[in-house]
Amino acid sequence: MTSETYSALRAQLATLTTEAFRPELAEIDQLPTAEIAALMNGEDQSVPAAVAKQLPVIAAAIDATAARMSRGGRLIYLGAGTAGRLGVLDASECPPTFNTDPSEVVGLIAGGPSAMVKAVEGAEDSKELAVEDLTALGLTADDTVVGISASGRTPYAIGAVEHARSQGALTIGLSCNADSALAAAAEHGIEVVTGPELLTGSTRLKAGTAQKLVLNMISTITMIRLGKTYGNLMVDVRASNEKLQARSRRIVALATGAPDEQIETALAAADGEVKTAILMILADIDAKAADQRLDASRGHLRAALHATGPAAPLTP
Repeated sequence: MTSETYSALRAQLATLTTEAFRPELAEIDQLPTAEIAALMNGEDQSVPAAVAKQLPVIAAAIDATAARMSRGGRLIYLGAGTAGRLGVLDASECPPTFNTDPSEVVGLIAGGPSAMVKAVEGAEDSKELAVEDLTALGLTADDTVVGISASGRTPYAIGAVEHARSQGALTIGLSCNADSALAAAAEHGIEVVTGPELLTGSTRLKAGTAQKLVLNMISTITMIRLGKTYGNLMVDVRASNEKLQARSRRIVALATGAPDEQIETALAAADGEVKTAILMILADIDAKAADQRLDASRGHLRAALHATGPAAPLTP
């Protein structure tokens, strides 16, 4: 890095709220552990309020994402460092929670999978790398690309959004600074301003928490809109282990109020598909008919139940 480049970068960082120095915390290393923990806890309590200020923007982005995904589009997260890891985390939790195919919600981190555990020098500085990563995925106009960057200036995230928008894809820019280049580049700019960090520039703290909260909303509410839930029950859960198998049975019980024996019979006939089993019980139909109804309703259980006539309500 040349001295000119360093000076320009230093000047740019000085303008970012997330990088601001807090002189009142200059002696934090001299405090008792309990006091430091209390300070961190107090800082964290400010994050939900910062997210709340962006709820209208977040909701609009989610509705647009759900519309694209209902046409077969994908949800693609891109970021570097902590931001990239959070995107990969959110994407990786969708298959077991909502029975999505791993290709439907994708997390890309600058530098590739190895960057999840070890920093890849220079990867976040490349817009071209983001273009290469999206091209490798076969980006389409039905896809949604979410660039994630606490600073809002990370070239990898900005490059992803700029390229995706040029290809007609939906774009969302999630940052933690106002008037960010990332938000400006995206169709939906979400700027959760969390303020200076407890440790100067450590954006894995409040900024990371804010990003996780927003990503939770984007994926969860999008899946609700796509019919992946029934009420607040995860009826598309994939029972890939004993805990999830037990959860599947409990979900069917909560949705139907049926006795254990009937639940076991329905789940067996439905090959473990919770949504199918619920429809079988509430509509009093077999697995084949339930699958046909769900296909016709594009997987929305409430619509399938309405098509088959009155059914029992959710059990409290």
